[in-house]
Amino acid sequence: MRRKLVVGNWKMHGNRAQVTELLQELISSATQISQGVDVGVCPSFVHLGLVKDQLAGSKLILGAQDLNEQPESAVTGEVAGSMLFDLGVRYVIVGHSERREKLKESDDLIADKLVSAQVNGLTPILCIGESLEQRQGGVTEETVVGQLNVAVDKVGIRAFNDVIIAYEPVWAIGTGHTATPEQAQEVHRLLRDHLAELSAAVAEAVRIIYGGSVKADNAKELFRSADIDGGLVGAASLKAEEFISICKSAG
Repeated sequence: MRRKLVVGNWKMHGNRAQVTELLQELISSATQISQGVDVGVCPSFVHLGLVKDQLAGSKLILGAQDLNEQPESAVTGEVAGSMLFDLGVRYVIVGHSERREKLKESDDLIADKLVSAQVNGLTPILCIGESLEQRQGGVTEETVVGQLNVAVDKVGIRAFNDVIIAYEPVWAIGTGHTATPEQAQEVHRLLRDHLAELSAAVAEAVRIIYGGSVKADNAKELFRSADIDGGLVGAASLKAEEFISICKSAG
């Protein structure tokens, strides 16, 4: 049976005092979360060391928001996977919709980042999802399966035993549109069925989490769906009480 996973993506938020306060609240409340639920937090690069030190001995797992696809080299301003591993990072997000759209990251580049993560002992959280235009155009399946296939072609299906997939319906994030649990489950099922064509065992084991504006008031219904294995949480992960509530809903 797949373990549920809830990951907080803090994006470009917080200073040292705010991060410390948030962590103290999360750590003190972590005993309320089921032992069957894995919980991760992904702070900005500048706060990784601070967060690592404070998480020592707690239930929470350290993640990062991105990595460079290359090994340590002369690339100013970037962070290599080996550096993240050395710092104690376990998860790393690759292909987040904001990086796909705002920084124009391609499917090929994201697949290379996935490779770099795995080579360096990190578990990648591969984000895929369709825009409002793509959904309205009836190409949701073509879009998300296409994004997934580039990564599968790069690393092979067996490597997905150590990949977490995050489905992000970009059309439901900050647009005024809302994805229902049924719509989310439909795409999660689609992704799992597609993987099953390559390996039934991998498809059954891989965790597919949902990243479309997960909140305390919709988490329980989302996580009840057969193929939704948790959530990638944005804004709500910056509020300790709400994030803990979401984590408890996964139990």
